[in-house]
Amino acid sequence: MPRFTLPKSTKLCSTTAIDRLFIREAAKGCVAYPLRAVWRYDTERVAGDPMQFMITIPKKRLHHAVDRVTMRRRVREAYRLTRHEFTVNMSEEQRLDIAFIYLADKLLPYFNIEKAMRRILATAIPPCTPAE
Repeated sequence: MPRFTLPKSTKLCSTTAIDRLFIREAAKGCVAYPLRAVWRYDTERVAGDPMQFMITIPKKRLHHAVDRVTMRRRVREAYRLTRHEFTVNMSEEQRLDIAFIYLADKLLPYFNIEKAMRRILATAIPPCTPAE
């Protein structure tokens, strides 16, 4: 049974990796309301978790800090509980950097966030085909 933890190694902290993530030519993305995701397979990173993430809750959308913190916690919890279903499909040498951006103008329940997270991760991590 996998451990549902989020150690420091799963967080995308490197400014160069974040800059590379938001270059339009190199990154892919999708929208599953209320989340938008931008991801990039990083071939230059060799250490750390195979899947590193970051969460952005814009102040333009949610004006109160309390609301931003609440949504950040809900997005992080949805990611923490669903990522293990999709990392099984990743090969050992794949390294994925992914950013989640909140799009809604109000607080939404956890159920909506989890549905969006599952759709995004299913799109970002294609199922592996068995080798023959």
